[in-house]
Amino acid sequence: MSRSEDSRRGVDGSDVLSELPGELMMWVLIASELMVFGAGLIAFLSVRIADPARFEADQALLDQGAGALNTLVLVTSGLFAAIALRSRESGRRSAARCWLLAASCLGVVFLIVKAFEYASKASLGIDIETSQFFTFYYLITGFHALHVVAGIAVLGLVAWADSTRNMEAGVAFWHLVDLVWVLLFPIIYVLG
Repeated sequence: MSRSEDSRRGVDGSDVLSELPGELMMWVLIASELMVFGAGLIAFLSVRIADPARFEADQALLDQGAGALNTLVLVTSGLFAAIALRSRESGRRSAARCWLLAASCLGVVFLIVKAFEYASKASLGIDIETSQFFTFYYLITGFHALHVVAGIAVLGLVAWADSTRNMEAGVAFWHLVDLVWVLLFPIIYVLG
């Protein structure tokens, strides 16, 4: 066995890559998306260091309640997606589809809350060019919102083509969406 083959084996000798739920390419996508969001957050924090007072003043204009609500919405949605996968694994296809629909509906709720946040900022004359803080805010949260839209589409696809493997991949992507928001919320909305 070559060294590269040996490095892919777990302690029990199993092939680690074959143990991943879903498809390998979904995990490559997830890893790359985490790196993109990570780079965005590192840039945000780096620029924040240069002007902490301005960042704190701009951050005070955010609606922490809406951000917290969206955190609860996405975490609950992730729970529903996980329940859907467990339902599918136990052969309850219609229940799995219902849980995926519930997860998707909460994704829509997230987008509605985010749209109200953006509209509220626009009514105050705050846009992507207002300050560096809001440039990062709109770019990072907007990019995340696009991932929510993509995730809703993925959940719809795996509800239709509902093999366990497809559902594993779709739910893994949805958990990426959850995880990223769980990181964004405290850094953008709360970090003082």
